[in-house]
Amino acid sequence: MDGSDQDRPLGRVAALWRYPVKSMAGEALREVEVSWHGLAGDRRWAFLRNDVPHSGFAWFTLRQRSDMARFRPEFVDPDRPDDSATRVRTPSGAVFDVADPALGDELCPGGMRAIKQNRGIFDTFPLSIITTRTVARLGELAGVGLDVQRFRPNILVETPDAEPFAEDEWVGRVLRIGGLRMRVDKRDGRCVVIDIDPATTERTPGVLQTVARERQGCLGVYGTTVAPGRVAVDDRVVLERGT
Repeated sequence: MDGSDQDRPLGRVAALWRYPVKSMAGEALREVEVSWHGLAGDRRWAFLRNDVPHSGFAWFTLRQRSDMARFRPEFVDPDRPDDSATRVRTPSGAVFDVADPALGDELCPGGMRAIKQNRGIFDTFPLSIITTRTVARLGELAGVGLDVQRFRPNILVETPDAEPFAEDEWVGRVLRIGGLRMRVDKRDGRCVVIDIDPATTERTPGVLQTVARERQGCLGVYGTTVAPGRVAVDDRVVLERGT
């Protein structure tokens, strides 16, 4: 009997994050509801650059401002994130409503506006996963200590018995994580954002270079919801049989 004929435990949920505003600070969670559109409240807001054609990548992100993750969004009603007003605390301590034009000017004077999509504003798919072993091994290859927030995942999985980069083997299969079932759709193609140290905001180009050289430019995986459910830190992560 091969591994496809039975459920296979992979590990546990080590951490959860959602990102209320695209490229701003993540919010660490103990538990969260996951719907068809990803984690409740995840990437519901983004800043749109008026000077870029909408057929291109029009979002204002960490690519343009490496300290953007020091802007900290929060939901006024955290129990109803998709319906809640959203505030953002700037690095200087000022607080703005996310849609206040003054916040856009704080980020980049002129030519920007905040938009909201209740389906989420994702580059590819609404769920992203990476493992602790993968982050640790990439750090060894790149010769630098790596904060997992460089990779801005939703779910960090601790896989004590797996090899690094085990996520690649999950593509095309279904994971059960707490009450959630999700399909792993593709490897996560990386960009220059992973070169930014979230603590210092300095760029270390060797990280992306290592991913390009060793991992065909991909690290971690993307996925979509098969059956919505609740996920919590320490939930078991299981690879379902027959998928």
